[in-house]
Amino acid sequence: MPGVRTWAVLLAAAALVGIAPYAWLNTATWDQRTDPAAAEAAPVAIVLGAGLREDGTPTTLLARRLDIAARLYSTDRIDAVLVSGDNSVSAYNEPDAMRDYLAAAGIPRGQVVADYAGFSTWETCTRARRIFGVRSASVITQNFHLPRAVELCSRAGIDTQGVGDTSYRVRTFATVYGYVREVPAAFTAVYEALARPEPQFLGPEEPGIREALSTPR
Repeated sequence: MPGVRTWAVLLAAAALVGIAPYAWLNTATWDQRTDPAAAEAAPVAIVLGAGLREDGTPTTLLARRLDIAARLYSTDRIDAVLVSGDNSVSAYNEPDAMRDYLAAAGIPRGQVVADYAGFSTWETCTRARRIFGVRSASVITQNFHLPRAVELCSRAGIDTQGVGDTSYRVRTFATVYGYVREVPAAFTAVYEALARPEPQFLGPEEPGIREALSTPR
């Protein structure tokens, strides 16, 4: 039977293996992540969905992402926004709710393009590149999700700057849960980064982002 020391070594090794993908994502994207105040200019902001309330409006975490996009637009650090989320059923439409929120915040609707099949971070990133033609972007999400989002968008072929929201004081439990969830999610992210699987839906190229970027402000 293995002794106590052997079990301790095995448990330590298992812990290292378990945390390795998460550590890799954080290390690999360190110099690509920033906060809204220090964000540099990029042609497009990609805002990933984060759920809707029962009344169909963005959750607190999603609203904070959208607020960052509105701030970057108002300070001329982006020219268009790609909102990406779930619209797999007619009664649940993240992208349109996100577009309505940004319109209320002062961004012209023509500068906000919707991706209705952003069912995951990888699908949002790869569709942004392959369907909407995004080559350079600021991807906006909470800090706990930012390393994964930056790495996957980079792997999808986008020159990516990650702009993070510090949500701990506003949504403490959700933020802590988010950090915990990122550890197992990192395994899937590593697979997606290396294998680059096809998204559930691809389809023809869409001109929305190109048209938004060609429209004078």
